[in-house]
Amino acid sequence: MKIIVFGAAGWLGRAIIMNLSKYHTVRAFDYGPEAWDTWRDIDGDWSDGEIVHGEISDYNVVNLALEGMDAIVHTAVYGGAYSSDNPDPFLVNLKGLWNVLDAARQQNIPRIVHIGSCQTVHPEGVFFTADVRRPDASLYAVTKRLQEEMCRQFHEGHGQSIVVLRPDYIVDSRLGIGKSREPLVNLRNGCVCRHDLAQACHLALTNTAVAFDIFHIVGMPEAATTCNVLRSKEVLGLEYKADLDQYR
Repeated sequence: MKIIVFGAAGWLGRAIIMNLSKYHTVRAFDYGPEAWDTWRDIDGDWSDGEIVHGEISDYNVVNLALEGMDAIVHTAVYGGAYSSDNPDPFLVNLKGLWNVLDAARQQNIPRIVHIGSCQTVHPEGVFFTADVRRPDASLYAVTKRLQEEMCRQFHEGHGQSIVVLRPDYIVDSRLGIGKSREPLVNLRNGCVCRHDLAQACHLALTNTAVAFDIFHIVGMPEAATTCNVLRSKEVLGLEYKADLDQYR
């Protein structure tokens, strides 16, 4: 397949393009050359596919970037300060995803994987199924929940095939660090290794039997009692290979 990854230069995006480029032709999309600087010291430069730069909030840029693609992984998310007077979280998280989904619809791209976000443990003790939404209401949380609802609407309204993956906190078990570069110690329930999450993207892209679904992707064994993480194993065939127990 020819797959485009939005947010490819990020903490998770790097793991995804490294995974997918072993099996597929990958086009990496991010906002500019400087986006690749953050993780260059850890992940190095990437030269296994095409790199495209542009603003995801620009529909024409996104539409052009999708030309010739068979599938999409959308992991782009605003990484700056979230405040009510800052339009960028809305432009990147909401307008950006709208552009990706609508341009994909126009170009008949058959498969989309979106990286959502959710708690592993519901604050009211409710088991998180695909139909139980995240209840928190920070600006980040609201935009991520609205992203998920947008995916539902595009599937129900246009029949697009979309899989939403819900990680909690993304770490790297191989390096022993979290996304803020902090060393992993006393890990809480809710962590997932970015390489396991990247493999979940790969499996979701190639599993054509799933028309729409939402999976919690969490690497801690105890997560199975609080969210639908087991369905990622049953439906996608995901094997969590990261050794997170060493960091408890």
